[in-house]
Parts: sequence; C-alpha cells; structure tokens
Amino acid sequence: MNKFSKKFYLTGLAGKMECLLDLPEDAPRGIALVAHPHPLYGGTMENKVAQTLARTFVSLGYATARFNFRGVGESEGEHDRGHGEVDDMQVMLNHMQEQYPGLPVALSGFSFGTFVQAQLHARLAAEGKGEAIERMVLVGTAAGKWPMPAVPEDTILIHGEQDDTITLQMVFDWARPLEIPVIVIPGADHFFHRRLNPIKNLVTQMWRRDA
Repeated sequence: MNKFSKKFYLTGLAGKMECLLDLPEDAPRGIALVAHPHPLYGGTMENKVAQTLARTFVSLGYATARFNFRGVGESEGEHDRGHGEVDDMQVMLNHMQEQYPGLPVALSGFSFGTFVQAQLHARLAAEGKGEAIERMVLVGTAAGKWPMPAVPEDTILIHGEQDDTITLQMVFDWARPLEIPVIVIPGADHFFHRRLNPIKNLVTQMWRRDA
C-alpha cells in the first residue's frame, strides 16, 4: 500500500469492501474511481496499472478511491462476473459523493475493471444520472472478453500494441461504431510492463488540455 493511501472499509451487498483513498494536497476538484483487473487472475487494487491511474488522478487534483473486488484481499463475497462488482462500485460512488458533494466524477479502470466501469456508466445513464460522470479512462478495454456497453465519445481509450489478451482488433471492432479513437502505446503488452509512464502522461495531457 502506498504510504499516502488511507485504508477504509465500506459495506457492499456481499459484505465488507477493502478500500483505499488517495487525496491531493489541496481541496479536491473532483472524484475519481479506479477499478482493477480480473480478480480470478490475480487482479487487485494494488495492480500497477490501477496504481498508475490512481496516482495520475491525484496529481490532477482528484480524491481517488479504489477497492478490492469481492473475494480479493479483505473484501468479502465471491466473484460475481461483473454483476455484483458494479453494485459495489455504485456503493463506492455513493460514499464518495457523500464525502465530497457536488464534485464531478471520473470513472477509470483496467481490463476487467473497464467492464465494471462501463456498466456503471450505463446504469447511471439509464437512471438519468449520467451527467454526474465527467469523463472515463479505460485502459486495456475488455472488448470481446465481456459484453462492453457503449461509453461516451470523449472516453479516453488506451491500449497496448502487443496485447495478446485483448487484441487491438477486438478493441477497434468495439470502438469503431462508437467513433471513439483508440490510443495505442507502441510495444506495450496487456499489463503495460515498462510502459506505465505513457499512461500517466497521456491522461494528464488530455485532461489538462481539455479542462
């Protein structure tokens, strides 16, 4: 755990949720939620891509929260194939909005986490609450692995050129009808080994430029 991260616990539909909160030095300008990769394949909130996303949003001034999905670490329950995980992400969202009312929300995730965040956005949109989401950042988008719903056209999609878990073609096929550009990091595999800095730099540049 990063020495600047504060551990806390929430109660989800399956029990205890083990969570981490990272805060910027000044008053937060927004809320960011980070979702980690597949729990059945070693995914945790300490995953390096998830950590990179969290640090990036903190540097941008966001109060940033992440948690271990069901059955991971101290989080109770069992893996629910993305269904219960979305419920738990909404618990986290509700908690953060209570703690930091009125702030815009960024949803970000890596691999399986992109599926969770895309479903949460779709749920909020169906409830007429989609405007609460400022923007999304999806890294290693789970297109073709899980039934990814549509996401907003300003979503930042980052993918590795040499990803053999979720191929570029799978992501292109999903993004094409949505007309969303895919940013490709040359030489990066699915886990972005030695390619984490480009993720932080890209998100930072696009966020500040578009602010």
